[in-house]
Amino acid sequence: MTEGLRERKKRQTKQRISDVATGLFLERGFVAVTIAEIAEAADVSVNTVYNYFPAKEDLFLDRGDDVVDRLARHVRGRREGESAADAVLRELRADVESVSPTVGLFPGWADFMKVITEAHALRSRLWAIQQEALDSLTAALAEESGAAEGDPLPGLIAGQLSWVHSTLMAWIGEEMTRRRAPAEVSREALALLDEMEDLLSEKVLNYAVRGAE
Repeated sequence: MTEGLRERKKRQTKQRISDVATGLFLERGFVAVTIAEIAEAADVSVNTVYNYFPAKEDLFLDRGDDVVDRLARHVRGRREGESAADAVLRELRADVESVSPTVGLFPGWADFMKVITEAHALRSRLWAIQQEALDSLTAALAEESGAAEGDPLPGLIAGQLSWVHSTLMAWIGEEMTRRRAPAEVSREALALLDEMEDLLSEKVLNYAVRGAE
């Protein structure tokens, strides 16, 4: 569907507010910046800011919805003959190999994380996003595997795959806070993914294999 003029303007306004807010947070810290200052800098009203971002935390962690659904999307999009774990590992490797910002492989990651670590509200929101992502992945695994209601296996598998993702992200984050080159961290992250895959059981690796359509 072609994006209409009104939709495009709304998207552009939302992006401008987010970009302005992120710049101010990186410059002065999350707590020190007010919504009123963001609105003034973005040349919009305070009400407009809240229309697009219900909470201040949403201005900095504005891609939370994408993070919540990411692993579940990988599972639902797995290929014929591919298990849920295979799909997640394949997608994570692709992100790491392409030095993607989605896994923290960009020069400004250290500054981004500094804002989060210095603000309790952002740390709490990040934890909530991670829990929502786990719930989303569990639901996707239950649906895709045809698990019976009350079956604990989807949740157990989701926990293992979430561990892979969170451990990878934490390791990359730690290395990037040392101001290392993203390409160098990428190479080592691929080796870490191989190590983590070796630790997964066959039951995890062979769960929810997609059959022929």
